[in-house]
Amino acid sequence: MSGEKELIVYTDGAALGNPGKGGYGIVMMWGAARKEISQGYFYTTNNRMELMAVITALEAIKTPNIIVHIHSDSKYVCDAIEKKWVWSWQRKGWKDKKNIDLWKRLIPLFNAHRVKMHWVKGHAGIAENERCDFLATTAAMNGPWLVDEHYAIES
Repeated sequence: MSGEKELIVYTDGAALGNPGKGGYGIVMMWGAARKEISQGYFYTTNNRMELMAVITALEAIKTPNIIVHIHSDSKYVCDAIEKKWVWSWQRKGWKDKKNIDLWKRLIPLFNAHRVKMHWVKGHAGIAENERCDFLATTAAMNGPWLVDEHYAIES
């Protein structure tokens, strides 16, 4: 370790019905400081909420070029980034890909920091992941809900 302070982030997304009402949950930890963020959506998918959680966490960071460890139970998100699929999709013009609006939103945020994705097994007793699941599910069930405008257009 470089001795540099690192931001630890846990994220999760949920959709009831998939598609259906959805939400995301985020836990961000910077030293002893902790912040939680959640939001519900009227009609969306689980994958979109998984992506929105990562995007929202990165958008909440005020200091550029910091080390960020994002923990997610979404293989969709983790593999697309860690295996560099998303940059290949971008080079190929996003042909036949879903959630293009969110991937395009994620890339510059990802590039603004030193981000490392960590896949974690969901519902495996990891406290922060369980908390994110609770936040995401509660937001999906109880709102307040936003409209996922791009999903409504794509579907």
